[in-house]
Amino acid sequence: MSIDMSQFHQVFFEECFEGLEAMESGLLTLDMGDIDSEVINTIFRGAHSIKGGSGTFGFTVVAEYTHIMETLLDEMRDGRRKVTQPAVDVLLGSVDCLREMLTAIQNEQDVNDASVAKHKSALEVVLNGGSVPEKLATPVEQESVKEELVINTAPEVAQEEPIESQEQGWKIAFCPYLDLLKTGNDPVRLFRELNELGELTTIVNIQDVPGFYELDPEECNISWDLKVVGDISDDEIKEIFNWVEGDCEMEIQPLTKTVKAASAEKKNDSEPVSVIADPLPSPPAAPVEVKPKVAAEAKKSSAQDSDNEAAKATTAKASSIRVDTDKIDTLINMVGEVVITQSMLGLVGENFSMDKVGQLKRGLAQLERHTRDLQQSVMNIRMLPISFVFSRFPRLVHDISSKLDKKIVLKLVGENTEVDKAVVELINDPLVHLIRNSLDHGIEMPADRVAAGKPETGTIELKAYHRGGHIVIEITDDGRGLNKDKLLAKAIEKGLVEENNLLTEKQIFELIFMPGFSTAEQLTDISGRGVGMDVVRRNIQSLGGNIEIISELGKGTTIAIHLPLTLAILDGQSVAVGEETYIVPLVSIIESINITERMLNKVAGKGETFRLRNEYLPVIRMRGIFNVNSGNPTKSKEGVLVVVEGQGELCCLLVDELLGQQQVVIKSLEANYRRVEGVSGATILGDGSVALILDVPGLVRFSVR
Repeated sequence: MSIDMSQFHQVFFEECFEGLEAMESGLLTLDMGDIDSEVINTIFRGAHSIKGGSGTFGFTVVAEYTHIMETLLDEMRDGRRKVTQPAVDVLLGSVDCLREMLTAIQNEQDVNDASVAKHKSALEVVLNGGSVPEKLATPVEQESVKEELVINTAPEVAQEEPIESQEQGWKIAFCPYLDLLKTGNDPVRLFRELNELGELTTIVNIQDVPGFYELDPEECNISWDLKVVGDISDDEIKEIFNWVEGDCEMEIQPLTKTVKAASAEKKNDSEPVSVIADPLPSPPAAPVEVKPKVAAEAKKSSAQDSDNEAAKATTAKASSIRVDTDKIDTLINMVGEVVITQSMLGLVGENFSMDKVGQLKRGLAQLERHTRDLQQSVMNIRMLPISFVFSRFPRLVHDISSKLDKKIVLKLVGENTEVDKAVVELINDPLVHLIRNSLDHGIEMPADRVAAGKPETGTIELKAYHRGGHIVIEITDDGRGLNKDKLLAKAIEKGLVEENNLLTEKQIFELIFMPGFSTAEQLTDISGRGVGMDVVRRNIQSLGGNIEIISELGKGTTIAIHLPLTLAILDGQSVAVGEETYIVPLVSIIESINITERMLNKVAGKGETFRLRNEYLPVIRMRGIFNVNSGNPTKSKEGVLVVVEGQGELCCLLVDELLGQQQVVIKSLEANYRRVEGVSGATILGDGSVALILDVPGLVRFSVR
């Protein structure tokens, strides 16, 4: 009887990726020259498990590669070889290579043989006692090699006979701005339309693509040199690019000259086959050259497949979750209780009479209690330690600090703090951007730190803890801090604020989150392009959270992210505004006060305030904000002030009345409609009507404008 081994593949890949995380973490903690047997054994076991599993499932390329790693680690474990920084760097690169290989196999794609050969060669050099001749390719460089391999496999082009022809058409230099994709434009659609006009040849310039960890998927970092051959008018070309006018730099030149396609000779496998007879001038970095037929395949492999690969990787990560057996046992017990209660209610309903009303009420109350416990038990299953996110950053700090020639230590605090699985999956990108900013802009160079009386080694602390119904993630560095005067001067220079505006320290720091705002004196491939922080805030707000900055010049900066523990359910207070019902998150409410309109104070040019224990708080009339005019008009002259807190600030929401507290299931408004200022989502009430869930931090920001 044969066994279908593919049914075990998913578990195998999950265990492999966990092993790679453990190997990477262990390599980053190794002390040079010293043999920490426990750490070495952990790394060795990870490699050994991957090797054994790969051999079992027939992934021989992974097993053969891991065997070389295992040999090197075995010599370190036995004390036959010292731990050196070059060896650790090679092993870290090998972990990246293994991750790439396993991801490709998992997604049923071809393994990048060039990358594997390069890393295998580096391992063999270290094993033979030599030094690595060159730095191993970064993940982005590996992607470039993969892309070149796809393009270079075009044997049918190499066999074409020499042809002389008169070309008519256009040369187009197309360089999109970074924000092109955010406007909803897609260059691929433009290229499809060009290809319909004539024969399209494309040169992709990828020299400006940042490293893998620096890559922002919402930015367009590549440009194209296009050549379209055919009887095409200037107006037809311009009509296609009308959609991106103002979002790119573009130059269109006529193409009318005789070209000769040279007969391609047999070349080495390592040499790319040029498929363009007369390529356009290009920057020093070699562009990827693509013919129309190959272009479609290249687009499919480099654009669509990369998206599919990311989607598959995300699906793979989201498809399973490891849960403590105690949580499963609790869930089973809760289900048993619900079944018993349901059975009891069924018996009551079979021969119902009025004398059984009391028994029915008790049964319904018991069902409500069990349902709430069941819900809480299910939510606990979705909770994962934040270490799933934090474990990725030691490698990031190691690589970038080495690149910047800085000495930086990363401290992780509160790694076992639990948070909803959906938050774990979505918070990674904002954290990457914030930590990169701390590495590049926050921590000074060692010489500058010594001159300022600081230790030569900078510290970044990544901390997580619970506060109320939220999780707080703090990124703290002991770097140079934020210069308020410089921030304000830059904002005035860009016309973001008027020169005579009086801004508080907090409002000045908030300028960082404006689109395109940057004080970087020099652009780097790490940061400093004036994009990203606005996207970070938007992404965090999409999770129902908020972000705030505390900084002291010369001392350092703390960025605090406040997120809900779960994105599925929240405890809310229902409030009535006219005939509409809104939900205020319970964790944001400080207190509620019955008032009349005479109790409010009007401030010229500033709206209304309410005096609460010697403090004047801004008042937001919910009828005015949401343009609610229905209902009892006398209610608008009296009502209830709901005092709420958001981002450390207090304000008052004036509503008509409080309806009651309840747990609500959160539905995304942005996914089903669009983003609305002051609203974080929606829910369906018991009567089937829809109620909006208020975004308290957004309303607080509105009140202090």
